[in-house]
Amino acid sequence: MPQVLTRPLGTTGMEITQVGFGSWAVGGGGWRFGWGHQDDEDSIAAIRHAVELGVNWVDTAAAYGLGHSEEVVATALEGFAPSDRPFVFTKGGTISDPDDPMAPPRRVGDAASLRREVEGSLRRLRVERIDLYQMHWPAEDGTALDDYWQVFADLRDKGLIRAAGLSNHGVDLLEAAEALGHVDSVQPPYSLIKRLAGADIIPWCAAHDTGVIVYSPMQAGLLTGAFTEARAAALDPDDWRRKSPDFVGAELRKNLALADALRPIAERRGTSVGAVAVAWTLATPGVSGAIVGARRPSQVDGWFAAAGLTLGEEDLAEIAAALDRTGAGEGPTGR
Repeated sequence: MPQVLTRPLGTTGMEITQVGFGSWAVGGGGWRFGWGHQDDEDSIAAIRHAVELGVNWVDTAAAYGLGHSEEVVATALEGFAPSDRPFVFTKGGTISDPDDPMAPPRRVGDAASLRREVEGSLRRLRVERIDLYQMHWPAEDGTALDDYWQVFADLRDKGLIRAAGLSNHGVDLLEAAEALGHVDSVQPPYSLIKRLAGADIIPWCAAHDTGVIVYSPMQAGLLTGAFTEARAAALDPDDWRRKSPDFVGAELRKNLALADALRPIAERRGTSVGAVAVAWTLATPGVSGAIVGARRPSQVDGWFAAAGLTLGEEDLAEIAAALDRTGAGEGPTGR
């Protein structure tokens, strides 16, 4: 079993493993950003397997399956002793219509709404305190950042959440929030395909002692080494990836070529393509950890090696050359 490395999550006092279990797909299908049908027993087994291997944090959100992901996470963590129980991170501020779950969710920063959401997440997760609570997206209901960030600060002061963070917020909003109260953690998308956060958000966090947990480091399966054009064509009708340009045509072919270019590195390091892709995000100064999803235990085995993998300069140079050669993705290609 590979060594499990940990890093501090900013100034929160939490030491987290390099990889955490991502529970987006655990929410199942039947909602706007679902991944198609997902068996709850498979999800529970995958979460437990990751924790038993040593992963010490799970990321979820109230929006995933309209609360279903949080409920599955709670069930999966039943029975673990307090000393073995992982940190649980969740998010609020994104609300779907239960009567029309395929409609775009609303991004709500209203104070009363956020307080109701926290109560709902505490209930579904069956906990008295959330380890990290994040605003999922900037509000689009007219609520100013100053107002919704104050709600997060209040929740932290009251002990309902241990740490407060922002997900999918740009540097201008991070600056505004930090002026009001410390941003404990930021959650941006970041992978070999989506590299833009490496140009501004992650350096900002490093300069402000803010933790960074990146999501989709294997770009929703594209960088696992197991994805193919045939798999893209066979995705469930309600799988959000069907609507993503990364999963069709020329962009898909570039992305798969990049994944193929990681194979020699994976073979040289005795690991998987997916683990190399995740380790690349962890090689970026300022990154605390990477969120990696799984729909069944065997998928955890495919990326768990990243929990102890550190890429060398030769590896990073080879990856930079592959990015230039394939033209995949967007953002800085080097360190």
